Amino acid sequence: MSKEIKEQFNTLQQKLKDLSRHLDLDKKRTEAERLKVQSQTEGFWLDTKKAQETIKELNTLKALIEQYDNLQIKLEDVNAILELTTTHPSDDLLHEAQDKLGEVATGVQGLEFQRMLSGEHDRAGAILFINAGAGGTESCDWAEMLLRMYRRWCDNKSFHNEVVDFTPGDGAGFRSVVLTVEGEYAYGYLKAEIGVHRLVRISPFDANKRRHTSFASVFVLPDIEKDIEVEVKDEDLRVDTFRAGGAGGQKVNKTESAVRLTHIPTGLVVACQSQRSQHQNRATAMKLLKAKIYELELAKRQKEREVIEKSKKKIEWGSQIRSYVMQPYRLVKDHRTNLEVGNVDAVMDGDLDPFIQKFLLEFSS
Repeated sequence: MSKEIKEQFNTLQQKLKDLSRHLDLDKKRTEAERLKVQSQTEGFWLDTKKAQETIKELNTLKALIEQYDNLQIKLEDVNAILELTTTHPSDDLLHEAQDKLGEVATGVQGLEFQRMLSGEHDRAGAILFINAGAGGTESCDWAEMLLRMYRRWCDNKSFHNEVVDFTPGDGAGFRSVVLTVEGEYAYGYLKAEIGVHRLVRISPFDANKRRHTSFASVFVLPDIEKDIEVEVKDEDLRVDTFRAGGAGGQKVNKTESAVRLTHIPTGLVVACQSQRSQHQNRATAMKLLKAKIYELELAKRQKEREVIEKSKKKIEWGSQIRSYVMQPYRLVKDHRTNLEVGNVDAVMDGDLDPFIQKFLLEFSS
């Protein structure tokens, strides 16, 4: 038993050392100290918004550093126990060491997952697009089911979310829908959902109760309006207003409060109809437009348009990242990680973390 514990100790010690390098902890400690000094300077709170952002960044760094340091302390405790048992063998001490190593292993896994969320915009909010694919009414209904699933996931995370634009389907659901998500690491998590989602079920729209296969695509952009400066000139915009209509037959407004923006140089079109105020809808539409312009420019600069286009696969058979089977058996399978979950209802109620975490751990660099 002592030998196995020693081997586990060595493995976790090496993992922590690697994580310190991957997370660039030395640099983060220096940055945390700089922000701490900055927060104590006179006049720091004169710019409330900037001060709050600084404090938020400082707290995030402190939490990460503290998490790492606590794991190091536990490893040191285990090392002390192992040294003690070489001269005073004790099963109780070995069990204590084993328990502590279990806590360290869990903590290391959490740090490894945080490393997966260290991309440039991973901490940002997200803008999620769902588009119905092949399958007509079935796929439009499936798009609405996916929207409900993601909103439940957001609620579980306490992420504010809002449908800002949609195109109703013929008879049911949505042809397309746009959801904004506000929450730390919303984009880092939801980028794992980009791709085609496939549903197999007995169709509620088929009088003969036959099994149907439906498809919908999900694409996600980071909400980076606060982090970047994208200049949108008034002369480059065409602004159209129209009457907004709510999902499920509800009417948001009887006036032309909905706003559609067309960016003439790029041809990008965005719309928002979720608010009663035309001013609010225009502000939200501008946020969507800036995110799309930024994505376009980033792809152009970094020559990654091919990568982005690969993630927007054709919405049909053979291109799905995940299948949700409700008949003849019940199973959700992620085709990238081969993770399978039999509780379909739980997944549709927003229990997506197992899929997201496994994908990020296996495919993020």
